[in-house]
Amino acid sequence: MLVNEVVNSKSIALAATKEASNDIPYLGLQWFPEEKKTGLDLKWIKTHKGLPVSLAPSNFDALPTIRAREGLKTEKTQMAFFRESMIVTEEDAQEIDRIKDENDPYLTNALQSIYDDTNTLVRGGEVVPERMRMALLSTVNGHPVIGIESDGVKYAYDYDPTGEYARTHYAKLSGNSMWSDTVNSKPLTDLNNARKALKKKGRIVTHVLMNSNTFQYLLENAQVRNAILAQNATATVEVTDENVISIVKNRTKLTIVPYDKMFADEAGNEHYFYPNDKVTVLPATKLGKTWFGTTPEERTARQVADVDVAMYGKGIAVAVKTEYGPPAITSVTASEITLPSYEEMDSTFVLEVVQRVVLDKSTATVEAEATTSLTATTVPSGGTVTWKSSDTTKATVSNGTVTGVAAGTATITATVEYDGEVYTASCEVTVTAKQ
Repeated sequence: MLVNEVVNSKSIALAATKEASNDIPYLGLQWFPEEKKTGLDLKWIKTHKGLPVSLAPSNFDALPTIRAREGLKTEKTQMAFFRESMIVTEEDAQEIDRIKDENDPYLTNALQSIYDDTNTLVRGGEVVPERMRMALLSTVNGHPVIGIESDGVKYAYDYDPTGEYARTHYAKLSGNSMWSDTVNSKPLTDLNNARKALKKKGRIVTHVLMNSNTFQYLLENAQVRNAILAQNATATVEVTDENVISIVKNRTKLTIVPYDKMFADEAGNEHYFYPNDKVTVLPATKLGKTWFGTTPEERTARQVADVDVAMYGKGIAVAVKTEYGPPAITSVTASEITLPSYEEMDSTFVLEVVQRVVLDKSTATVEAEATTSLTATTVPSGGTVTWKSSDTTKATVSNGTVTGVAAGTATITATVEYDGEVYTASCEVTVTAKQ
């Protein structure tokens, strides 16, 4: 039996579909359902008020990026093209070659290793749009932005180029207000304030999105605990997940949506799709669409009759190609062009409930050849801080001590790593000429 008799695009797409039925669903599809458009380019991707998304080299600190495998079509469509491939190994091909017909009992075992690899390939295609959707919902310092790395350059699809969303739909808690301070913080008040801020704009919200690590703060919080006990004054009440979800719904009119699905990035590091230390207040209704364009593989299949291409879902093209050597080599490719729109972004509000690193100053002035000091506070305390200057010809930094070099400006950034994630805080330093 030949490899291409049993390994083809339709069988691979079918195998991936069957496996997907057992997985946690991608929650982002609730707010960003999938749509397909031939000839998709950036002008079709809209934010609030019908404004377009901007694409430029990123100036966001510690922006998580998704690697575009085939680069950005910046000269025309400005869309990132994602493509991954795998080769059917010689060992697998020989195993299939020994099988006489489709009823051979060894066929299932022989195909299993191939389908395991191709499922990983296809499922990786699903990760990309979910990372994008959750990046928009969680924001970077209040900016809905998607990071793309292409040809060694980091780009940002910025859905808030004017900064309006960051100013009016985002709050960063600090000091005793941070939810990590479970004695003094007031999460029920914070959630109510976010809901009321949206209500003043005519937006009705019903849910709050977070992962289980952030939910843990609510379990341990004094305000939440006291609210639960106030409803059960004569009884000993254990604070459970159900009790917390109920009291949040009762006091804020918001239903907690926990989301703990994870992915492995290009380096193999695991991350939550929705990150730690943030919550997003949002409605149950659609916020935008997950747009898919036509990949070269799909376009070729429309033009050439005998090309082996099948679609998985709305936008992932699965292509199988055999080169008749010798030796014959069968390759499987999964590709997609995708980007979400976010027309209803004004119906959401993001709270950054814990800052892992905070500087004592957001701006500073120093004379050339003089010094000034910055102090970084980490959560938890004692974290290792790495310091960096954006322009060492203007100012340098070492362990928080900033030295002016020449008149101008520089951004001093403090970075910490916690639980596999990178967090930053920055200070804009103005250097004046030496008097």
